[in-house]
Parts: sequence; structure tokens; C-alpha cells
Amino acid sequence: MAIKTLNPTTPARRAMTVTDYSGLSKVAPEKSLLEPLKKHSGRNNTGKITVRHRGGGNRRKYRVIDFKRDKFDCPATVQTIEYDPNRSAFIALIQFEDGEKRYIIAPHGLKVGHKIENGPQADILPGNALPLANIPVGTFIHNIELYPGKGAQLARSAGIMAQLMAKEATYALVRLPSSELRQVPINCMATIGQVGNIDHENVSGGKAGRTRHKGIRPTVRGSVMNPCDHPHGGGEGKSPIGRPGPVTPWGKPALGYKTRKTNKHSDKFIVKRRGDK
Repeated sequence: MAIKTLNPTTPARRAMTVTDYSGLSKVAPEKSLLEPLKKHSGRNNTGKITVRHRGGGNRRKYRVIDFKRDKFDCPATVQTIEYDPNRSAFIALIQFEDGEKRYIIAPHGLKVGHKIENGPQADILPGNALPLANIPVGTFIHNIELYPGKGAQLARSAGIMAQLMAKEATYALVRLPSSELRQVPINCMATIGQVGNIDHENVSGGKAGRTRHKGIRPTVRGSVMNPCDHPHGGGEGKSPIGRPGPVTPWGKPALGYKTRKTNKHSDKFIVKRRGDK
């Protein structure tokens, strides 16, 4: 999809860009694959805010996506390419030969009328899902499972793709978009190709309201608060933070502070971390 610029009728629209949705199918979503989506505004079951800066936003319905791709030996035809308010990628409605309909993440280049398949015997074409054991080394993939049968967890955002680097006895080596090299069980499913909507990263919001429509509330800088509200607050005029590095409102380091557990069970599967040379 292309990026559209708008006429500068207001100061906000001067810098605003939007995705050109003209290539999508102009139909209502499949009702049988919709579920209600309740807002929580960042609050837990006791009503306390556990995630800040959440609230408001447009109403949405959740589209049930087939991340498992577990219906083998039954070709499907792409019916529509649709917008999904719950993710950056587009989704495709497919219908199997037995009449069942499912939503999948739409890869780049997938068109209405294309045939797609799941299973070890599928061709190496965009949209087809195969076990990593049946995918040639060097192929670009997305929608990658971490555990067989659990459903795809890796490489699902717009424009993202990973690459299959090598295959060993029971594991495949995958290079993720972050440049991390990770071992994945070779019987996990993955989809061929790159996730669609590759221009998503080039969209400029242009105004604060578009962020509020997504359900994100404003973030206030700590340096403009009082000392009782934030460690960066206080002082006459603009003041430095007065610490070796920036911290959160609760005094924990805010930049460069590693939050991953040092003894996480999946460390043994990471061959090279992102950022390592």
C-alpha cells in the first residue's frame, strides 16, 4: 500500500500522512469471526492502574486470526484483504474447499483469488504455511511458532520478515527482524513471505488526536513535575535531572536497564542477542 499526503488545510494536516486503503476489499468483516473486545484502560482486576497512559480510543471488535495454520491438505482461496484495527498488518479472509472461513495475516503480494495451502506438501509461495523442516534454507518467513501447535508468536507486525538460516537435527536457526539469532524447534509452523502493509512505518500521525483514537493517553515529562511527583522534578526553570541517568517515577533506571531475567529458561535457545556484534 502507498502513503497518502493530505492538503495542509490545518496545521495538523500539513505533516499528516495516512495509509492508502484503496487496495483493500470494501466489505464488512466476517461476523462469524468477530468477538467483543472490552477496554480495561490499563487497570487490573482490583481497579488499580498497572499500565499507565491507557484509556479512551475508538471501539473495536476482535478478529479471530488463525495463527496455528493447522488445517492441512485442504486448499483455500483468498476472499478479501481487510483492515484490522487490532494490529498493524492487514488480514486476509480465506475460504477452504469445505466452506470453512478463517482470517490469516496477509503477506505482501497476496491478492484476492490466490490459492494458499497449509502443511508439509505446500509450495514455497507467499501465504503458504509449512513446518520449518520443509522450508529451504535462506527463505524469508513470518508468523513463526515458538512451540509446536501453540500458534505463531514471532514476526507478525506490518512489513516484518525473518530468515531461515540453518537446520540441524531438531532445531532450525532463525534470524529475527531484531537481528537476534534464535533456535526454534524444526516442527514448528511458519508462513512464507513478508508481512504486508510494508509502508506502515512511514505513516506520520500529524496530530495528537490520532494517538488518542488508538487508546493512548498523554505522557507528561518528569522534568516539568514537582519533586514530590517525580525524581526529575523541581528546580528553577529548566533543570538537569540531577542524577547519573534518567529514572522512572519510582526511581528505577529508565535507559539501558535490562529487564529480562538472567536465568530465563529460553536463554539456551538464543544464539546471538540483538545488538551483539
